[in-house]
Amino acid sequence: MTFNRADFPDDFLFGVATSAYQIEGHAQGGAGTTHWDSFAATPGNVVRAEDGARACDHLNRWEGDLDLIRDAGVDVYRFSASWARVMPEGRGAANPEGLDFYDRLVDGMLARGIKPALTLYHWELPSPLADLGGWRNRDMAGWFADYTETLCARIGDRLWSAAPVNEPWCVAWLSHFYGHHAPGMRDIRAAARAMHHVGLAHGRAIQAMRAQGMGNLGAVCNFEYASPVDGTPEAIKAAELYDGIYNRWFLGAMFKGEYPADVLEGLAPHMPQGWQDDMATIKQPVDWLGLNYYTRKVIGPAAAEADVDGSSPAATPWPHHEERPGPLPKTQMGWEIFPQGLTHFLTFARDNYTGDLPLYVTENGMANPDVIGADDTARIDYLNNHVAAAQDAMAQGVPLKGYFIWSLMDNYEWSLGYEKRFGLVHVDFDSLQRTPKASYHALARALARTPA
Repeated sequence: MTFNRADFPDDFLFGVATSAYQIEGHAQGGAGTTHWDSFAATPGNVVRAEDGARACDHLNRWEGDLDLIRDAGVDVYRFSASWARVMPEGRGAANPEGLDFYDRLVDGMLARGIKPALTLYHWELPSPLADLGGWRNRDMAGWFADYTETLCARIGDRLWSAAPVNEPWCVAWLSHFYGHHAPGMRDIRAAARAMHHVGLAHGRAIQAMRAQGMGNLGAVCNFEYASPVDGTPEAIKAAELYDGIYNRWFLGAMFKGEYPADVLEGLAPHMPQGWQDDMATIKQPVDWLGLNYYTRKVIGPAAAEADVDGSSPAATPWPHHEERPGPLPKTQMGWEIFPQGLTHFLTFARDNYTGDLPLYVTENGMANPDVIGADDTARIDYLNNHVAAAQDAMAQGVPLKGYFIWSLMDNYEWSLGYEKRFGLVHVDFDSLQRTPKASYHALARALARTPA
């Protein structure tokens, strides 16, 4: 790596991140079914219909995985809990096995000198709640608060930090408008309700954790830089609206108590009645903001569709934009590598929403078709360039306090199954053997507190 600890303030924290469904092995330990189980069981939704039933078997191999985190020299482990493992029906009785697991996991981190950073929800919704409408249902906010109280009553006293929802845009828009993730809907009314109710659940969870005396509570949002395909007014407007839906909607609600006007222009007719009354709850004070950043998208006006008789193009529905191919080098995900976007969002968040509030890069990393024994140069270069982009933001006065890599190890990459490898540690999904990659070893050397 081209950086090391000496390049950062003494209190700057490095970390790695994972999520429950992607690594634990959900068909074990008394967990209830989730909408990801049924989504994956539906033909065409997931590569080879792969699911998280076994994943990386972290449920049984967690001690060795925590040893890998410790030996990498990082300070923080950003992990998530599974709602369906803690409460198999989504509400009501808790699962003792689930609570015991997270209890042991947190104690295991502390025993190794690792700070536990909890995310309460990383996408696996209990099936019984999906049956009741899931994120379309306003009652989700109350059920989520109840889950928060149940889990945090057990482990909240030992957490370094906690955040309610990982990447609200993915929970709501990617899953209810684009339909790429569970529950796989393509419905603007469902998307508008999910976009609001996810924020409301965030606020209710913050309230629940404050009531238990917990501190260091934050929000984790994902960001994509939107570049207009050209300099035409139409392309610029299309990119601005993409930015509004993706980047400004949740920041506006959480930090200003308002939604961006350009997005409301399209979503207002589909919002739940009385949504305005919820904004004070969504805007609960937080102690930090986490930014997940990977890529940029090139955006242009949506191509008009021809009428049935082919005589004239028909207007496309709102939001009237679409992604276009970009010219930059790409990761295994097909995502353009654009480190400048990280600098942009760190300064953008500081200048427009968070002010002096601490910021963390809570996810950053790349998927690469790794081979054991390869030099892993692409991932090392990606991390070097994005850490440098973070340093650029710090040089501009951004109060960045940490940088966390996605991911500790290769895992279940949602609708893309087990093909896309983000890990610092290679996982053989047949034997489940873990093999640290060159990037893992390079990171350990960079973070070593005593030079080797």
